[in-house]
Amino acid sequence: MCDFGALWQDVLKIFPVLGGVIPGTAEPVEETLYENVRRHLQQLGSMETFAAILDLEIQSVIRNVLAPKFWKHFHGDSVPTDLQTCIKDQALVIEALPDKNKLFSQFIDAINELYFSFNSLMQVKPRLEHLIGTENSSALNSAKLLHEDSIKSYLRDSLLSQLPPAFSVVVGAFYWVHFKLYTKASHLALTTVDSEVFDELLCVGCNFDVEQCCCLRLTEMVNKTNMKLFEMNLIDRLTGSALTSLIKLKIKEHINDTCQGIFDRSHLKQLEKWLADVIMTWLKSIFTEWQTKDNAKEAEAPASVQSFKVKLTYYMYETFAQSVIGQFFSIIIDYPDSIPAIDDLKICMEKIDMRVYLTESLRSSLEARILHPGVNTMDILTGYVAAIKAIRHLDQSGVILEMVTAPIKDYLRKRSDTVRRVVTGLTEEGPTDLSEELAKGESIKDGKDSGPDEFSNWENWEPDPFGIDANLMKYNSSKIMRSADIISMVVDIYGSKELFMTEYRNLMADRLLAHLDFNSEKEIRNLELLKIRFGESLLHSCEVMLKDVTDSKRINAHIHGDGNVNENQLFDISSLIISAQFWPSFNKESLQLPEEIENEFKKYTKAYEGYKGNRTLNWRTVTGRVNIVIEIGDRTLDMVVSPTLAVIIYHFQNKSEWAIEELSSITKVPASALRRRISFWQNHGLISESSPGVFTLLEKETEKSQFEEMSLAEADEEDLESAMASASDQREEELQVFWSYIVGMLTNLDSMPIDRIHQMLKLFASHSGGVEFTQDELKHFLQRKVREHKLLFSGGVYQLAK
Repeated sequence: MCDFGALWQDVLKIFPVLGGVIPGTAEPVEETLYENVRRHLQQLGSMETFAAILDLEIQSVIRNVLAPKFWKHFHGDSVPTDLQTCIKDQALVIEALPDKNKLFSQFIDAINELYFSFNSLMQVKPRLEHLIGTENSSALNSAKLLHEDSIKSYLRDSLLSQLPPAFSVVVGAFYWVHFKLYTKASHLALTTVDSEVFDELLCVGCNFDVEQCCCLRLTEMVNKTNMKLFEMNLIDRLTGSALTSLIKLKIKEHINDTCQGIFDRSHLKQLEKWLADVIMTWLKSIFTEWQTKDNAKEAEAPASVQSFKVKLTYYMYETFAQSVIGQFFSIIIDYPDSIPAIDDLKICMEKIDMRVYLTESLRSSLEARILHPGVNTMDILTGYVAAIKAIRHLDQSGVILEMVTAPIKDYLRKRSDTVRRVVTGLTEEGPTDLSEELAKGESIKDGKDSGPDEFSNWENWEPDPFGIDANLMKYNSSKIMRSADIISMVVDIYGSKELFMTEYRNLMADRLLAHLDFNSEKEIRNLELLKIRFGESLLHSCEVMLKDVTDSKRINAHIHGDGNVNENQLFDISSLIISAQFWPSFNKESLQLPEEIENEFKKYTKAYEGYKGNRTLNWRTVTGRVNIVIEIGDRTLDMVVSPTLAVIIYHFQNKSEWAIEELSSITKVPASALRRRISFWQNHGLISESSPGVFTLLEKETEKSQFEEMSLAEADEEDLESAMASASDQREEELQVFWSYIVGMLTNLDSMPIDRIHQMLKLFASHSGGVEFTQDELKHFLQRKVREHKLLFSGGVYQLAK
């Protein structure tokens, strides 16, 4: 009979783990014990069963004893409770930890204890192999415990199944200290410190005094810990997530420290070199630094590190691209100095699809920075032009440009002064983006005329990038508009060259009326450049306007040289004689001149009629400039003012007090406009509002009356007002020509929808050579007639009001 009690005691001497304990040190076992246990197990025919029981018991010990003992090191206050709420963002938690050195030591102690127990368990495999014997090949093959890395797999699986949430932060703290130790040399190389001061500083690696530096000892501890993790096959699965988070944090920090706000040089090569020299070398050291020279593979990192480099390079490109995109508004403003930053982003976008992120980020940035009432129109236009230049350098296809600038165009279209500001930017003194573009002299690209060009180079044709929202593509010939020059795109805000040329004509008329001694060379140069861009037909009126100014100077010289005209002349008159059909329409203002002044104009008209024969003059009395000298009391004022201001003060020399209604009736100026003009003389201390609606001439400078509400801005506003009707007013006046056609159509057909009215009017316009207009312009015109109760609109059709 077999004494099972004695046999079990022999088994426990060989395999103490079956007793549920992990021995501290492996006691030597006599060969007689192996032979006794082997003989009995063979007699019982249960060698394979014994190996399976041993395998299960080891798994149980690892799961119930070893793993809980290891994780017990990291429960409690390893990570502060206020940081555990954001444990998902490991990098932020690692950076915010108050005492990383404590966690560093805690991790090393836990790994040392785990490694000691692991080594004890590893003694089971050779003992079981010796027990079974080489002659029993079937038992050797069936024993799971003898398979390669079986205990390592059991240990890894058990540890991962009980992984606490905060453990990755502990690992991150361990490698955070390691990275700090590793980069100590490069940090010192970048820092210049006096030798005497250096001795008083703390070591940047271990934070001890320089004289007590323990970096070498700590590095040795790290290398031993990495070796133990590698031997237990835990370095990838147990530390991989924390290492990844830490490295990503370091990449982001490095990009922010070295690239933030610097756009005038390229950064990608420097970042790639840093990733290879610092990050990858450090990673390689984790796997190879602890190896001896005999068994280390020279300059060869594990395959996992090599594959990880690809992922980290991708992340570096992505993080850098996000950083550049976040600063792209500043890059636009700094263009062309910021071209290196744009080139870097272009390289990143070839490797990573950042198109959607770029468009959304840049659209929101532009909307927040410039698309609000606090920014004046000229600044928005400057930003728009800079955005066109910068984004076109980034993306030659123009798709991103069209998507990003769509909100700017929509916003500028709603501003009433956009067209005037564009024209001002094209023609004003000094270098501006628009004037520089105009000086290039390229002809404007019109989508209608350039249509076939899109397919002329069909061999090099490229489709739009994948994933573009078709709703953002505003134009039928979007390829053409995206490749257009800057002025073409600015004009495309309104989609009409005619509107811009009308506004230019208005602006030019204002300049000619305000400054008769204008710079003719500059105006002619601008006109010639605009003719290259927009064609001669649209600018023929402007040529006539310039000719009118030249002819007027010649006529003035002739009339002033006539001795008969100069007899008994109260004052000199210099006129600007215009060809009314070529000049913009004037705004509807009137001014009645005093009789003695009007007589002087009649003398000039008579002289002109004598000079020109069958021609006469119709004076626009509200437009022009008057040189006046005012003598009142002990004051003398020499001023240049508008005719309306001159007439107002002229009437006060005959009567020192006027009621606003009385003065309005004699000058034919509305009372509201007249009060605004009078405020100019109030600000100069010549007129005072003695009582509500009554104005008195001041012989001496006195304090202002309590009824006066003077504003310098209001007084000077008159100088800023244009003598011309606005472009929209002129457009409406042109459409008024078709009103009789519309009345006739609705009289005969009773009611019509707007598209039918538009089609018929276009037919009339094409036959009669009239102006062209869009359906939206016609709708605006018809709606005004509805408000004037001349038309009715119901059910989508218009009809005459009964």
